[in-house]
Amino acid sequence: MRYEISHHGAIDGVTGSCHELGYFIERQGKELPKRSLLVDCGLLQGNDQGKAGGNADELSIDFPIQHVKAMVATHVHIDHVGRIPYLLAAGFKGPIYCSKPSAILLPLVIEDALKVGVTRNEKIIKSVVGRLQSQIVPIAYNEWKTIDDQVQVRLQRAGHILGSAYVEVQVGLSKGSNKKANRVTFSGDLGAPNTPLLPAPKSPYRSDCLVLESTYGDRNHGDRRHRVEQLATALKRCFADGGAVLIPAFSIGRTQEILYELEAVLQKRKQWHLPNLRVIVDSPLAAKFNDIYRLLESYWDEESHQRLRQGRHPLSFAELVTVDDHQSHMQMVEQVAKDRIPTVVVAASGMCAGGRMVNYLKALLGDKRTDVLFVGYQAAGTPGRDILEYGPKGGYVFLDGQRIEIKAKISELSGYSAHAGQDDLVNFVKRMRVKPREIRLVHGEERAKDALQGILAGEFPDTKVWVP
Repeated sequence: MRYEISHHGAIDGVTGSCHELGYFIERQGKELPKRSLLVDCGLLQGNDQGKAGGNADELSIDFPIQHVKAMVATHVHIDHVGRIPYLLAAGFKGPIYCSKPSAILLPLVIEDALKVGVTRNEKIIKSVVGRLQSQIVPIAYNEWKTIDDQVQVRLQRAGHILGSAYVEVQVGLSKGSNKKANRVTFSGDLGAPNTPLLPAPKSPYRSDCLVLESTYGDRNHGDRRHRVEQLATALKRCFADGGAVLIPAFSIGRTQEILYELEAVLQKRKQWHLPNLRVIVDSPLAAKFNDIYRLLESYWDEESHQRLRQGRHPLSFAELVTVDDHQSHMQMVEQVAKDRIPTVVVAASGMCAGGRMVNYLKALLGDKRTDVLFVGYQAAGTPGRDILEYGPKGGYVFLDGQRIEIKAKISELSGYSAHAGQDDLVNFVKRMRVKPREIRLVHGEERAKDALQGILAGEFPDTKVWVP
């Protein structure tokens, strides 16, 4: 039984993840027509969208799907699942496999994405989400699931966000055969060690072909053991002039991680000479995810459970304020801009490409008392990348068509990425007992992929390491 891999996204950048494993089953000496498994179906964002030409609608699904029998979602970030509504509209009726936490989170993510980027028509949204829910098939971690004749999948914890997984696919498994099945692994997004709330990913025993993300293939993160001290030092500096601290963060994953760290800082407020402060989470979606994270505490790591046993809850503490409706949001933007109360605002989007963070940035980027702390990757072509690049030079950024002068202090905290760094990616391969014959590097900018390719090729000379 042979297989082939096609890539429909995340090959020229870090968004739009969508990979297709085609396989050809043999029966009675004849090869049947191609069938395939889709791994992720994400939205192109920033410059990645422009590279392919056209707009989001034209780019939605630009590959044939009649032979796609099933899909697996590695996790629910929009750059991995945002094109699912288009996939359904194109006629895909097969199962969508994902972890049990992702099965709960995915409908919420898609519902929000439809409201923000497609339509406010509740009937249409309800129809799409209802169909999606009917096709979702949750599966447990570390258990093989047969999805087609001679094809099985298994999800393993990826440590990126709650419910994230890397996918192992066995191709060519048949009863009574001594022939070893091919094992193909799709990394999805791998988390960094010591990511708040989540256990670190463990490498698979073996893999014949590894499709590996390379977001941070050209660099390592700072020492994550000192991340709380880093954050406390940054906050102390920020509050010296009475300004606000804006932290752009994705509603799922990064928001919960930042709250986890802020709770730790607040526990030691006197030690770091920090003032009393308020922490504002301005995102209805993030608030929903916080509730789900709390319901799924069984998936948290041991450190998080230790805090719970101490009577602390990292996602619910006295200084935390949640903003829900739009009117309250606009009032809060005005209040934070006017007040000199030490305030941390956590809001989406993580790359400042939409969401409520944009209103805070429009109101506060021109104020030199403001600090913007970036704690996650900023893709090329997004406002977040522009602010990070041009803000320290006293430049400007366009938000909602407006040119906004940047007088705020702009900084990036190392060690806070939810993505594995260069060493972590290399170690993911090193720790496999049986190394891949082939490694395909995806989900990274050219510089990151080239750097990682060079290191992996040197470490594993018997492995073909290449960029599709």
